[in-house]
Amino acid sequence: MDDEGRSTYPGWFEEALRIELPGEGGSVSIGDRDFIMRNGLLRDSQIDDEMQRQTSESFGYKWSRTETYKSESVLNATRAWLVERYGDLSRPECWNRFGKYPLVLDCGCGSGLTARLLIGDALKAIHYVGADISVAVDVASETFCTEGRPGAFMEADLYHLPFPTETFDFILSEGVLHHTPSTREAIQRVAPLLKRGGEIAFYVYAKKAPIREFTDDSIRSKLAKLDPGDAWEALMSLTKLGKSLGELNVSISVPEDVPLLGIRKGEIDIQRFVYWNICKMYYRPEYSLEEMNHVNFDWFAPRYSHRQTPDQVQEWCIEAGLEILSQRVEDAGITTHATRP
Repeated sequence: MDDEGRSTYPGWFEEALRIELPGEGGSVSIGDRDFIMRNGLLRDSQIDDEMQRQTSESFGYKWSRTETYKSESVLNATRAWLVERYGDLSRPECWNRFGKYPLVLDCGCGSGLTARLLIGDALKAIHYVGADISVAVDVASETFCTEGRPGAFMEADLYHLPFPTETFDFILSEGVLHHTPSTREAIQRVAPLLKRGGEIAFYVYAKKAPIREFTDDSIRSKLAKLDPGDAWEALMSLTKLGKSLGELNVSISVPEDVPLLGIRKGEIDIQRFVYWNICKMYYRPEYSLEEMNHVNFDWFAPRYSHRQTPDQVQEWCIEAGLEILSQRVEDAGITTHATRP
């Protein structure tokens, strides 16, 4: 906001919304949603789904704990993992093909970490919109401003993003679509926002071994009854156990596949065996305990946390009118790159 309370969003953002934005404290109706301008950001506070509200509160808390994901160890590991799956989107040629200043939506941007690490300096060559259902957008907006990075942020449910159809050249959604009432529905809601010839890249969780599926959901249901701070502390004993298992540096031999339990044969570190087959207990030797707890909290805290198969994701993309360009399937999740022909 400027000194007179007028919106300081860039002109291209208002053009994308096709509305005139209100000043601080003002409201505007877009479709069936009422948005208010508060603390300089456009916000939709109409979260009608109780479980979605819990998910929003969990992520708002997680991203507010900036000290748990800003170390060089976390930043380097996170960027490497992102580039491995999406390619290096900081290269200008990734965006030149869409023309000058392509419009890019980061759907579920959180604190803006993915964009900062994956797109980096190329943010100056695009018109970037970060949307998130939680107050993490405040962290994102402040961080972008401090670092001199351009972008526009808004607090909104991805089921009800206020943009017209065929608005964006590119949509990125890193680990978000599964944190909604339905991953399938989320894809169907977001896909029409792509221009014809536009592209979407997203990551969703994959189904795990049956014991781990049961254990993870059991933990998740217990944490959902706690406020985020208490849930964070409740997870600490689990995180410490994962750290102890990792520090053992002991491998076991699984003599043959165990299809009934989804366990594969071979040599495997005991911590990884537990991690993939029994319960998520994240361990990375260069991470602090709080940083490992952040990863566990990210997995367990949100009530909505669907897992899916590659076939399901492919089917949902087809239903949404998307053509898959590539799909990377790993034990952890499924990264899909698609276009809207």
